[in-house]
Amino acid sequence: MPITSNEISVEVNGQKYTLSEGSTLGDALKISRVPSNVGTAIGILKETAEKRKELITEYAINTPKGEFRIEINNPELPSGKLWAEHFKEYEGKPVHWASSEALAFGPFEAEIKPSRGIRSFKEFDVLFGAGGFDPRNTHLIFSRKRHSAEYGIPEDGVFAAVVTGRNVLFKLSREDVILNIEPIIEWEQLSENICTTDLSTPLEDGNGIFTYFEVELSRNAPIGAEQFYALAREGRIDVDVITSSFISDDGLKGEPVPYENFEPRSEGAISIRTVGYGAGRIYISKEERPSSLVHSVVGHVTGGIELIKLAEKGQKLSAECLPPQIVLLGHSFQEAEPVLSSIGVGLVKDGYTGEDAVIVRQDPPTTLEILGEAKVTAYAVSRAQLIEIELHPEKAPKSVDFFRHALGLKTKIVGKLPVYMIYDDTYLFKTEKEVVKYKEILPENTPTNKVLAGEIGITNQAAKRMGTIGVRLIDDDLFGPTGEKFSSTNIIGRIIDPERLIGIKEGDAIYISEVGQVKRK
Repeated sequence: MPITSNEISVEVNGQKYTLSEGSTLGDALKISRVPSNVGTAIGILKETAEKRKELITEYAINTPKGEFRIEINNPELPSGKLWAEHFKEYEGKPVHWASSEALAFGPFEAEIKPSRGIRSFKEFDVLFGAGGFDPRNTHLIFSRKRHSAEYGIPEDGVFAAVVTGRNVLFKLSREDVILNIEPIIEWEQLSENICTTDLSTPLEDGNGIFTYFEVELSRNAPIGAEQFYALAREGRIDVDVITSSFISDDGLKGEPVPYENFEPRSEGAISIRTVGYGAGRIYISKEERPSSLVHSVVGHVTGGIELIKLAEKGQKLSAECLPPQIVLLGHSFQEAEPVLSSIGVGLVKDGYTGEDAVIVRQDPPTTLEILGEAKVTAYAVSRAQLIEIELHPEKAPKSVDFFRHALGLKTKIVGKLPVYMIYDDTYLFKTEKEVVKYKEILPENTPTNKVLAGEIGITNQAAKRMGTIGVRLIDDDLFGPTGEKFSSTNIIGRIIDPERLIGIKEGDAIYISEVGQVKRK
């Protein structure tokens, strides 16, 4: 049906819709019936792909020794046009010759008119040259240093310069080839494109709207993939850092992840830094980057990459993970069994199997390993043995972060806490993780007059038993939950039903589930 003058056509996540002129972003979401994730940003792309191509002056060249980029001096000159029309043909071309002054990929046939005479070249100039002044013997030449030579280049001379990755030029030898060449779109120059939460934003004919991005997690990185599942547990991620080449969410920075998958960080690659500053931070690449020994690739964006490129710092983006995460912890066998059966995964029950059983451990521990084995063993305890707690990160942010990290509650629904000592009405616990070595516990939210029954305390670094976790079943106006004086005790939250601790013995372990919090930020 043709569009009339008072109608506009828009695309929502790749599907076309016709709206009346003057319609808003909210109208487009309503007609497309896109589920709304409250507070998440939506990308609106106003420029067409054809117009974007006119902006391309930069290209990434990938080689076995790494990636470097060139910038075209003048796309309207003959050599600039030749490059733009034929650059894909240079993929697979080997280094034909290399010297201290320059190196050349080729040969190949090109429509150039070689000129005679010695010419001067600056460091990192890029040019076409014809061996023997024969266009059928053309090479792509990169200058390594300032020098003069006769390369049989066209009259318009140097057409580009190497702008990044210049050190790669000095690593290349005759064993290397051009793996691929990709144009770089300067998205930041497209001022008409926006990312917004304002549903009253007016739309124009031809707008592309992106409400979420889709992620396929990699079976080569099951542990890292589980970290991304945890980050996107609410169906969204936060844009904490933004650069020209990536966005990142720092919600799980500091949570260790093993290096699992070495591969190039292509556009849309999701990677986790595994060592060094920022370990645990999750990155989404906006453009091609080479493989890294500190970035494990855990998945790829398979739809909605435009939203990633349009996002602004501080925004939240909707995310959909494929395959969906398998979450057994905190659920009953009756809830888990039909879900697992529907995806062809067998369930082996372990531990307590009564009607009030609640799953607190699973083996394998990750979604992708469960799917790969098509079987999972779930260990359960009675519902009364699952201790529900409420934490107060606004009052004791560092101590709550320590507690969540120590019990794995930043990435899991249920955490395990071994019982260290019991005396009178006091229960002391020590974490399985050796986290005290690299986590500070400075005094914060220390009590002043009284500690209430069920309040959770952590001994801070003012006392020798730093990191000890404790709970008392009675009020106390002298000592904190860990038996320390008030100045050495940080109060981080409370147990919803402290009576559930009665009957627990030293050497046992309790299982903790946090209420009121989903995403660990």
